[in-house]
Amino acid sequence: MGVYLFYRGFRLLQRKRLIMNTPLSKIRSAAMGLVETSGLAWGPYTITAPITGFPCYYYRTMAWQWRREGKSSKWVKAADESYHLPFFLDDNTGRVLVDPQGAEMEIHRDFKDEFSQSLFSSSLGLPANVTGFLIRHGVSTDCKIKLEEYCIKPKNALFVLGTLAHNPGLTVSSIPVRSVNVDHRSAALQIPGFGGLSLNMSLGRDLASTSLAPSTPKRHLDPAEQAKIAAALTKAGINNPMAWAAAGIEQGPAATSMKAATSSAAAAAAPAPEQFDSHPPTVLMRGDHNSTFFISWRSQREVLQSLGWKSAAMIWGGPALTLLCIYILASHYGW
Repeated sequence: MGVYLFYRGFRLLQRKRLIMNTPLSKIRSAAMGLVETSGLAWGPYTITAPITGFPCYYYRTMAWQWRREGKSSKWVKAADESYHLPFFLDDNTGRVLVDPQGAEMEIHRDFKDEFSQSLFSSSLGLPANVTGFLIRHGVSTDCKIKLEEYCIKPKNALFVLGTLAHNPGLTVSSIPVRSVNVDHRSAALQIPGFGGLSLNMSLGRDLASTSLAPSTPKRHLDPAEQAKIAAALTKAGINNPMAWAAAGIEQGPAATSMKAATSSAAAAAAPAPEQFDSHPPTVLMRGDHNSTFFISWRSQREVLQSLGWKSAAMIWGGPALTLLCIYILASHYGW
């Protein structure tokens, strides 16, 4: 872990120097290639975040379960859902289309909460939106649940470091796209002589994308199963059509009126599509030759400050941790 922190610190320092050496450009005067710019997120279409219900251009919703493994308990990720729409970045000098696919996200967390079921309660006591999300991903509620949701909403201020390239055929549409999230690979290091003790390290790739997670196939329920689920939802007083649809039930109480209200609210929040070029000539995206693509809700100055102290802490802390581990190993083996 100490060696990894040392390596990670230099990667963060490299990113800091890259941001410092890349001039902050206005959208109107941005040149092709690696650029960094800032502005407000804007666009003609939005999607609805499953937990908060916010209209947004990107969301990532994650659920963890508190599970006991061996003699200890820990949070285990049970669901990770992320979708996006191409959106525009506006800095008052112009607009540029942003394709967030494969970007490393550092955005504001709009929701975080924990839900635990008591001995006399059931999963039907959860909020309808939470129930719908958990049912859709097949997450059991027999243990403590933690949920987090991150969104890019209209008029959010963003700092983007990416490649401005010719549009490869991307069209602005209202059809959401499953997002590729920057993930971390886990490597287990077995330590001999310690009774099978292992150390799990998270080997993150700073600005690289991961493979697309396979989508969960939609469940097709027979009429008997649908009737049972519908009866349970009705008994619990869950009238949200999103929860009914997530459970595999196409129609629920007040579904038509709720869908109409949701559509009207989304239409009121978004500008007219005619105000935007549906097929702009350039796109800010993850480049083919330079995979650097970073979207943050912080300003350039705040990003540099964060990278500065994190890289320094890892570069100095990594060797210190390594020396401490060597000392512990030497003491254990009597060297």
